[in-house]
Amino acid sequence: MSTYVQDLMAEVKAKNPAEPEFYQAVQEVAESLSLVLERHPEYRAAKILERIIEPERIITFRVPWVDEQGETHINRGYRIEMNSAIGPYKGGLRFHPSVNQGILKFLAFEQVFKNSLTTLPMGGGKGGSDFDPKGKSDLKVMRFCQAFMAELFRHIGPDTDVPAGDIGVGGREIGYLFGMYKKLRNEFTGVLTGKGLNWGGSLIRPEATGYGAVYFAAEMLGTRKQTLEGKTCLVSGSGNVAQFTVEKINQLGGKAVTLSDSNGYIYDEAGITKEKLAFVMDLKNVRRGRIKEYAEKYKGVVYKEIDPKADANPLWDHKATCAFPSATQNEINGKDAQNLLRNGIYCVAEGANMPTTLDGVKVFLDAGILYGPGKAANAGGVATSGLEMAQNSMRLPWTREEVDNRLRMIMTEIHTTCVIVAERFGTPGNYVNGANIGGFLKVADAMMDQGVV
Repeated sequence: MSTYVQDLMAEVKAKNPAEPEFYQAVQEVAESLSLVLERHPEYRAAKILERIIEPERIITFRVPWVDEQGETHINRGYRIEMNSAIGPYKGGLRFHPSVNQGILKFLAFEQVFKNSLTTLPMGGGKGGSDFDPKGKSDLKVMRFCQAFMAELFRHIGPDTDVPAGDIGVGGREIGYLFGMYKKLRNEFTGVLTGKGLNWGGSLIRPEATGYGAVYFAAEMLGTRKQTLEGKTCLVSGSGNVAQFTVEKINQLGGKAVTLSDSNGYIYDEAGITKEKLAFVMDLKNVRRGRIKEYAEKYKGVVYKEIDPKADANPLWDHKATCAFPSATQNEINGKDAQNLLRNGIYCVAEGANMPTTLDGVKVFLDAGILYGPGKAANAGGVATSGLEMAQNSMRLPWTREEVDNRLRMIMTEIHTTCVIVAERFGTPGNYVNGANIGGFLKVADAMMDQGVV
């Protein structure tokens, strides 16, 4: 690390105690941006990076709610409004027991650069709660969402802050949140994205993050005159992102062989076909079951439990060409990355946010493989949220084909930006530098134009 980055990280750690994920996100970006700050001392003089690191606003609130048995529960709610230099804050809500301020700050920080890369006018934000919707009745989830929105509504709006879904916040949760917002504000506006198609949602939005990650992988492979046709792919997770990653891999001629949840993972050497994927979607989206049931239903499928204390995840230790980490942050460490390379992986497109540790990223970069970091590869989700906002503003829905074409165009533009910027700053083929610098420049120039605010 340069002296500048070392000093910056020391300050970040001193001001933000016990937030390791936030440190990790900042360090990765800062190391890339040291290339920019040497050429553009005006950014350093104006302390642009330091200002991006500091959230514009952090909102924390109590969420008391009563379940159908009359028992009172108390959760904690958050909204991190990170940066609004190029547009209203935009980013998901996460409902999961692991949610804390540090995790949401890392997600909001990443979102600033990701949203900038989409070419759409969106700032960065993130929010959520330590509430766990897993296994809870619709009534419990509805009551929590209504209590959560009873506070959040005063801080968001279509021109201020537009939340979306994330882990634990799917169509059900967005529906309950939107209904309460509409009641409290007495207005029907596009304040949340990921809405139902009958009430302001966009076609392709549920598919967008997974589709976008596969489109980005296809663009990376195209630089080596290859396609996904015939490629074996490892996919982690089994939620929205993973499901539609598998669907698009199938459509482009590849074969996905793994899926996982917090208990374990399945390995299906024959491939997760369209029919098998339909079973997974019913299992996860409707019955809310565990991925183990997939192995119980289909012959020849291996199921292994995952030990969170182990030094490596066996999911990443299978022969394949492409990997799509689509579960959660830091699911690939340095040893996992080495296992992937040993098994023939040379294309990694991150569907999750920061799923690879700094050690793992170094392994990928040193090996010179095609490595698409999350802020570029998974930007399709927020990009299509931006398209949903545009449709809401116009009061016009677009066709499935039109949204999908726009999504693919945006992913192509993000890829082009990463390639051009990486070459411009002397690191050709380094998508991490390309994404970090490409996202930073647009935000930095806007902040320079707008003064110290």
